[in-house]
Amino acid sequence: MKFNKVEIEGLYVIEPNVFEDDRGYFFESYNKDAFEKNGISDLFVQDNQSKSQKDVLRGLHFQLPPYSQAKLVRVIQGSVLDVAVDLRKDSKTYGQYFSVVISAENRKMFFIPEGFAHGFLTLEGDTIFSYKCSNVYHTESEDAILWNDKDLSIDWRIESPVLSGKDNEAKCFNEFKSPF
Repeated sequence: MKFNKVEIEGLYVIEPNVFEDDRGYFFESYNKDAFEKNGISDLFVQDNQSKSQKDVLRGLHFQLPPYSQAKLVRVIQGSVLDVAVDLRKDSKTYGQYFSVVISAENRKMFFIPEGFAHGFLTLEGDTIFSYKCSNVYHTESEDAILWNDKDLSIDWRIESPVLSGKDNEAKCFNEFKSPF
């Protein structure tokens, strides 16, 4: 696996070693030793999967401490624009975002540590998105920031995505007081 650091500390775009032949392909989507060698020691305790139609935007979600989560995300079918926003108040990149296209075709994975809001936009119909979490889901700790917040200026590449009511009514970034 190749662990690519990006401009925001703690985020990694991960490229697995893929072995292909006329039968199909094989790759490790997670290897604890490889992750630990690259400084990622989070223990994943929950796996989630969603299926969405084209232009569905989910996010920007996070859980508050002590239920905050690191995530390892990947796409099984289709493609997404995946976004992470730094919520760590003492970080030099606080309030900045990083985005990457991950897809079934490119097989990239994205590691997002605790202290980030996360969201994604589906770029194809019937996209299946899978992610590992370092903590269990806890309803009372769930929070979100508005996907199109002007202070964040995220380039989602879309004007009118399909949203849940909850995501459409999330708080603005300037109303958020970071516990991270």
